[in-house]
Amino acid sequence: MKGLIFTYMMTGFGSLASLWQPLLGFEVYVCFSILKPDLLWSWSVPEGNYSRIVAVAMLLGWGVRGFGRWEFGKAWPVILALVGYLCWGLVSALVIAPNKTLAFVWVEDVAKIVLPTLMALTLIDSVDRLIRLAWIIVLCEAYLALEFNQSYFSGNNRLWQDGFGGMDNNCNAIALVTCIGMGAFLGLEANRRWKSALVLLCLGLMAHAVLFSFSRGGMIGLICTGLVVVVLMPKRPLNVLIVLGIAFAVLSLAGSQVTDRFMTIFAKRDNLDSSAESRLVLWGICVELMVQNPLGVGANCFGDFMPDYGFRLGKLGHTLWLQIGAELGIPGLLLLVLFYGTCVVRLWPYTFESKPVSDPRLRTLARAVVAALIGFALSAQFVSLDRLEHPYYIALIGAGVLKFVSAEANQVESAPLTENSVEHLPEDAASVGECQTGRLAYCGPCEERP
Repeated sequence: MKGLIFTYMMTGFGSLASLWQPLLGFEVYVCFSILKPDLLWSWSVPEGNYSRIVAVAMLLGWGVRGFGRWEFGKAWPVILALVGYLCWGLVSALVIAPNKTLAFVWVEDVAKIVLPTLMALTLIDSVDRLIRLAWIIVLCEAYLALEFNQSYFSGNNRLWQDGFGGMDNNCNAIALVTCIGMGAFLGLEANRRWKSALVLLCLGLMAHAVLFSFSRGGMIGLICTGLVVVVLMPKRPLNVLIVLGIAFAVLSLAGSQVTDRFMTIFAKRDNLDSSAESRLVLWGICVELMVQNPLGVGANCFGDFMPDYGFRLGKLGHTLWLQIGAELGIPGLLLLVLFYGTCVVRLWPYTFESKPVSDPRLRTLARAVVAALIGFALSAQFVSLDRLEHPYYIALIGAGVLKFVSAEANQVESAPLTENSVEHLPEDAASVGECQTGRLAYCGPCEERP
């Protein structure tokens, strides 16, 4: 009953609020894309177009508001790569794909992610909005992890046996890992202790779910994400203790079954289990198709070629990057890598204290996005999940950070120099550091040199 009430209330609120504040509708849309209410509470929530209702109202509200402000600054390459990725998929569906039905399913699914993402970035006008979106993503995925943990401790490992939301255990593990990277910095740099405690609880639930998913790709992603967090986090004693405590808890929860599963990653090829061995074969097929078809075999059509290699029709490649390379060719793979890669590369300088930002939360978000996307990129090599929403929305947060830091830089460059600031600038100003305004090495309004 709670699921039904929640779904109907959020659908009504999201669709009505979107007409005057489309970003509220977008937040509901993101929530639904992660929770999938009709699948999460299938016994009480009937099948319905809940997300579509909110999306239509959201896009109408966007149009009423004049389609937002298209000032993206340093985020422009990220957005162009994302839009180019969708456009190239459409070209592939129209011209290349032998199975038009499957190809246009891909176009529709990706458009449902790209258009709301583009809309949101044109409307986000404050860091508060970015922070709230980050919390929504983490809390929604943590709720799923809570459901998985409850099922696991009741004796039914739902995540391992059935997966969730049309995704198997591996795909769900990657979603969990991606949100762990985001949540880690929300917790470590929260301004309230209760927020830190809440995030730590969420991280524990998600990390434990990754372990009993028995996904090797998820385990690798979890380790890599943890290492990135350690590199980027402020090395305060409390942070170090928290990370060590989490690492100890994760190792304690990893039983022999999890450890044995993980160690198969390092087995010699002759000793690989059938799942790991088939992955290597499928990766080789992806590379072969990419070499033979540089423009791809068609969006969403990889599975149609599998009978030619002795696999069942519809078999996936168990790798995001190589399967995209096979389906959309080198252009599609390059655009997707540019989307995520440019976001990480442009955010990287802002993860360090040496790069000034006006709002410290921008640095927190930059670190969170970088950790999340690196964990996703590495673990996605083991799973075909090009339409997983989480990393797209996390990259949106990264693009929002780039948008704000670009606006700050433009304001500083365009601000006029006052007579005072020039008159009191000493000859060796460059050697004495910046003044409080961040504009000049030393200027009149400052009482003394820093």
